[in-house]
Order: sequence, then C-alpha cells, then structure tokens
Amino acid sequence: MNTIPEQPADTVARLRATFRTGRTKPVEWRTTQLRRLREMLTERGGELVDALHADLGKSSAEAQRTEIGFTVREIDHTLDHLAEWLRPEPAPVPAHLGEATARTQYDPLGVVLVIAPWNYPAQLLLTPMIGALAAGNAVVAKPSELAPATSAVLARLLPQYLDADAVAVVEGGIPETTALLAERFDHIFYTGNGAVGRIVMTAAVQHLTPVTLELGGKSPVFVDRDADIATVAARLAAGKFLNAGQTCVAPDYVLTDPETARALETALVTAIEALYGADPQASAEYGRIVNERHFDRLSSLLDSGRLVIGGQGDRATKYLAPTVLADVDPKSPVMQEEIFGPVLPIVTVADLDEAIEFINDRDKPLALYAFTESDTTKRRLADETTSGGLGIGLPLAHLTVSDLPFGGVGESGMGNYHGRYSIETFSHRKAILEKALS
Repeated sequence: MNTIPEQPADTVARLRATFRTGRTKPVEWRTTQLRRLREMLTERGGELVDALHADLGKSSAEAQRTEIGFTVREIDHTLDHLAEWLRPEPAPVPAHLGEATARTQYDPLGVVLVIAPWNYPAQLLLTPMIGALAAGNAVVAKPSELAPATSAVLARLLPQYLDADAVAVVEGGIPETTALLAERFDHIFYTGNGAVGRIVMTAAVQHLTPVTLELGGKSPVFVDRDADIATVAARLAAGKFLNAGQTCVAPDYVLTDPETARALETALVTAIEALYGADPQASAEYGRIVNERHFDRLSSLLDSGRLVIGGQGDRATKYLAPTVLADVDPKSPVMQEEIFGPVLPIVTVADLDEAIEFINDRDKPLALYAFTESDTTKRRLADETTSGGLGIGLPLAHLTVSDLPFGGVGESGMGNYHGRYSIETFSHRKAILEKALS
C-alpha cells in the first residue's frame, strides 16, 4: 500500500511535540542516541562505503577514514566528555545581593535543522547531528540530493537506529529544502556555499532563528623559502587532492617566491605520482567529480596558467586529473572563485609581506596554511591575517581535533562546532540566580 510522504510542516510539528514532552532532555536519552548512531556506523558502514563510492568515487579506505571513522571518533569524544560539558558552572555573586548563588546551565534549543552538502555527505550531516543530539534537541536532517546514493542510505538507516519521534530525515532537492526553510526552527545548521548560505539566512530571519553557516572560500597556502620542499609537496598534495579536491578546507592556491615555486613544481609532480601512480585515473584511491556541471566548471579553469602536471579529463566518468598550474595571474579565472576540485594554482609573491597583503585583500578564508620554520613568520600569519583556522605544517589537520572549534569568518561562514563547541552551538546558556526567602 502506498503511503503519502509526510509534509515538512507536519514533520517539524511532530518533532516539536516530542521535544515539548521533555523526552530529549535527559542525558540518558542523549547518550543512547549517540551510541545508536555509533552502532549504525559500525554495523552498516559498508552500505555507506558503497554509496560514497557511487556518488563520488571514494575508495573504501578514504570513506572509512574521512566519513565513518571521523564521525565515530567525534561520537566517542562526545560520550567521554558530555557529562563534564553539561555540568552547571557557578558564578560569583556580588556582595550587594547578600546570601545568593548563581550558575549557568545549558538548555537544548528545541528543533534543529541540519542541511548537509554533497562532498562529505555522511560526515557533514552526522557530525552536526552529534552535537544537536548531545545538546538534547530534536533534529530534522536534510542530506544532499547531489549525493543521492548516500542520501538514500542515510534516510533508510537513521530511522532504524535513532528515536524516530525526535529525528527525521527529509530527502529531496530545492523544493523540499525551500519548504523546510519556511518552517520555524530553533537553529539552522547549513554547510555549503555562500550563495545558498544567504538564502538560508534570509529564511531564518523571518523567525529570528539563529544560524550556523559553514561555507567555503579560497584557502591560501604560504610556502616559505626555508621549508623542506619535498615534505611540503607531499603534505600539500595529500591535502589538496583528497576527495578529488572537493573539500571545503582544501588548499586552494599557493603563494611563494619565484625560486621556491620552481622547486615546488618539480616536487609536486613527484608527490602526486607517489600518491596515485603515473596514471591517477587507474588509481583506486583517487575520486571523481560529483557531476558533469562541476566537471565542466573545473575544466574551464585549466587555461589559467602553465600546466605543470595533469589537465586530463574524461567527462563521461567525471575524472579530472590532479592538476598543478604555474605562472598564474591573480586576475585569471582560477583565482576568482573557490576551486573545489583538483586544480592547484601557484601564484608568486616577493616575500611574506606581499603574501599577507595578498591574503588580506581578499575574503577571509575558511583556512590558511603555512609551511615555514620561522617563528616570526608563524606569529605574523597568526596576528596579521584572519581566517577560520590556521594550519602550520599540515593542511586539513585542524579539522580533526575535536577540542578545536571548526568554523569560518566573514564570507567563509559564522559560528563553529565540534566537541564542546557543538554543545554551545546547539544550546542556550541560561543564567540562574537563587536567593533564599528567609
């Protein structure tokens, strides 16, 4: 018998009714949901691995490491520390109040909407959900329609493992997302691009709903002349070409002096071949572009500089080779938007001063990376630039530290999460003052 799909308004109303019963507030409910989510990932992870390969060509090892394993570690970290994070914090009371006590406590917000992107479609749906559930909220999860296999698996599995009266999955594209955004939520967590981020924020303001926007941006890499170029190239290639470059914190472009740039070109060729062999198209570890539209967009950027390596593509299979471009003009097409693909431009600057000026003349990036041995250079980049995060010596790694906040600034987003910062994002910190009547 065919059933009529639940409408977004009915879904939100149903979850809000559950929240109002107080069912999601006990710590026991929260930890049960997290443990059940962990069970889903460990028991049914193979189904997600297959879906991620279908959507993005991800290898099993990459899917386990960056999607499933990443999320399991976040669950474990949260379970280990949740009681500590939720503990009320006393506050000193001024003398004029006499005998009184003051404290703060975290209250769940209510019904939270999590909208995930397609590039890490499991991790970037489930990791925000970990924080929302740990904070005691009901959750509407909206997986990306551009990763349809992963969306279907999550929509099937999440209701089997989590409290279906407090967690709902809504699949679909723009119409379904638009319908959800018309509803009143207590928080909206969106990961994606700035154009849609503005749509989300515009919808949220109608209900004065707070938002977390995890956006992107062109994350620069500064390579100092004192850095070990072989190490730089190996770490840079691994960070850039993971998931075929479709990572929000991937190194977007390199800034370095002309002499270092020439040495880096040669080293990057060696590093890419070490990762994927002479023919990356035949490598089981190298992914694919998500769809033809993004393939065409990326292909149009390949004339922006001198080709050092790569450039080959196959639209039918959505393969685009790991590509390095040199002699790139800052005004060229590849430097005008976030690349979000396996194309790495090298832009030459005279020195650190010019690199800092170059970075500060542009939108604040989600991440800034540096390879240098100089403490002065490290300090200047930390003090004289603004970015969501700063990674020195290793791209992407700050994202994996659960005790660090992850988030953007300016055009790269607002708000942050991971670990205890997720509890802060999905909670209201309530002030409580108590004074006896006698």
